[in-house]
Amino acid sequence: MDLNDYFYFVHVVEKRGFAPAGRALGVPKSRLSRHVRQLEDRLGARLIQRTSRQFAVTDVGETFYRFARAALDEVDAAEAAVKRRTNTLEGRVRLTCSVGMAQFALREALVQFLVDNPRVDIVQHVTNRAVDLVEGGFDLAIRAHTGPLPDSSLVQRRLADAPWHLFAGPAYLESAGVPLTPEALDEHTGLKLGYAPERGSWSLRGPDGARVTVPYRPRLCSDDMVTLKDAATQGLGIVGLPGYICRDDVESGRLVRVLPEWTAGDAEISLLMPSRRGVMPAVRALAEHLQEVYPTVTRLNAALG
Repeated sequence: MDLNDYFYFVHVVEKRGFAPAGRALGVPKSRLSRHVRQLEDRLGARLIQRTSRQFAVTDVGETFYRFARAALDEVDAAEAAVKRRTNTLEGRVRLTCSVGMAQFALREALVQFLVDNPRVDIVQHVTNRAVDLVEGGFDLAIRAHTGPLPDSSLVQRRLADAPWHLFAGPAYLESAGVPLTPEALDEHTGLKLGYAPERGSWSLRGPDGARVTVPYRPRLCSDDMVTLKDAATQGLGIVGLPGYICRDDVESGRLVRVLPEWTAGDAEISLLMPSRRGVMPAVRALAEHLQEVYPTVTRLNAALG
């Protein structure tokens, strides 16, 4: 029995093809095909029907997959148990996240994990586009969202709340005045997330649950939160952003929380994985590390109030 045959076969089935499995594992399709063919020859049965346009697992292949997956899970569990005891995690973890997450919420967490686990490598893919974890061969994704994530086939773990607040630079508030009520925001200049130049609006929620929508004229529209934050520090207007992005600027006095009793959006940060099964020990350890450190973001957000 060659466990490599089992390993490659299981990944081809779970990734629904040789090409996506090859990208996920970082190996050529020819190697995967060779191992699956060896397995089929040894078993004397066709496990996967494959043509240039179609991929399908046979009935026998489905049965064999369940047993092969269970066998690999037991091997993973045995290896993980030893590595946790000896602190020798190793391997490569592929992670995708947004630009804001990479710059403000993940830097210290990833660096500390690598310091603590010198035999683990991390490949971080940074984009504001939603990517397909399976197709892209990613082990983990970190996403901020305001509603339920659509793909229920992914494993989802809540990491932290990420409320949005309104911020402005001291110079702007000195010249334009400090708004004391949501309605007063109508007289102020805003900085808008998103490149559509139409008139913007802030949707605010008060401490008693009251909700108010206030329109504003955007002086700057941008998809980049860092650009908007820097524009606010330079006195160009009021901006609504996640609290963790503006934390350092608030603490240094470069930004001031506007209407501190109101929030400008309710969001949360989630960790996503393609599957609970067959997760490498290094991937599982990084997921657990992020679950441990991300609540710190929530506490710092609360401190801004």
